[in-house]
Amino acid sequence: MPCAVAVANSPIFSQSPRVSSMFCIGSSSPSMLQSHSLSSSPSSSSPLSPLAIRVQRQLKDSSISTFTSSLSPAVLKRKRPARIDIPIASLSFSAVATPIAVVDRLNEVEFEGKGYSVFCKRGKRGAMEDRYSAIVNLQGDSKQAFFGVFDGHGGAKAAEFVAKNLGSNIIDEVTRRSEEEIEEAIKDGYLTTDSEFLKEDASGGTCCVTALIRGGVLVVSNAGDCRAVMSRGGVAEALTVDHQPSRKDEKDRIENQGGYVDCCHGVWRLQGSLAVSRAIGDRHLKQWVVAEPETKILRIRPDCEFLILASDGLWEKVCIQEAVDVVRPLCVGVDNPDPISGCKKLADLSVTRGSTDDVSVMVIQLARFLP
Repeated sequence: MPCAVAVANSPIFSQSPRVSSMFCIGSSSPSMLQSHSLSSSPSSSSPLSPLAIRVQRQLKDSSISTFTSSLSPAVLKRKRPARIDIPIASLSFSAVATPIAVVDRLNEVEFEGKGYSVFCKRGKRGAMEDRYSAIVNLQGDSKQAFFGVFDGHGGAKAAEFVAKNLGSNIIDEVTRRSEEEIEEAIKDGYLTTDSEFLKEDASGGTCCVTALIRGGVLVVSNAGDCRAVMSRGGVAEALTVDHQPSRKDEKDRIENQGGYVDCCHGVWRLQGSLAVSRAIGDRHLKQWVVAEPETKILRIRPDCEFLILASDGLWEKVCIQEAVDVVRPLCVGVDNPDPISGCKKLADLSVTRGSTDDVSVMVIQLARFLP
């Protein structure tokens, strides 16, 4: 399985004091969640390029192989690094952590798993604040999975926290409830994650879009302006609606709670500050910025081709039908589907049209999850 890793003991990839580096990236191995992070190592430094090293490795016997490089003080030649086996912790599903390059030092991050691909491109505003997660083979079932894209604001801490915890919180709620209560379970998973993050006494917040697939049913939820768009026979179908202060129901809710909404330089903002009305985090605006998601449930049918989850860095510049038109020729009706190229093309299209924001795009091939 391909994964992007960086040498942890290289000074080039030492932990940034500005923001810790965490991408939650799902594994294509059975019942596996991969959380990618990096911590500095006290061992000697290796003279590596500042570019991240892409390494191809397979998960074997519930372990992950990663590489580090070191230079022995007694020997002046570089030795082949040994394999490190990282044990898997037991949760309601299996979890494993592996090193990856410091996110805010990278311009691009990409990953391909079984049934999904993701590409993230850093914008021009500073450190990367987008994160994503993927959990596949839930409870040993290859037809069950969880995916999410998270667009942080005011720093990356909220997006990091949510990428690490929202999926497990939702799964815990879903597994102890009936099918009729799945929407309530998703909501409680979001609210629990929000409550846990607020206890961290950290600043910032994050918009979220998630997709839970189980039993041939697709459950899409969002809080904020990340979107989910499905291709149904080549026609784009929006599965989410942005939570913006200008939306009448959101504006009414905010004003009924004593807040206000105004337009600043052409952008509608809550309390003259935030351009979204729902998110996880945002402690200083919590009275008005709620974490409760809106959820849509539908059954996956043969004409449900693929799902795009993306941050607003894409949707500000690319319309939903255009996004489907870019991805579909690379994923549908071809011998060798190449969804990662579709993700990259969409991110590049947004940038060429002037986006300065981080852009994260995930494509999920729904045919893989047909019952």
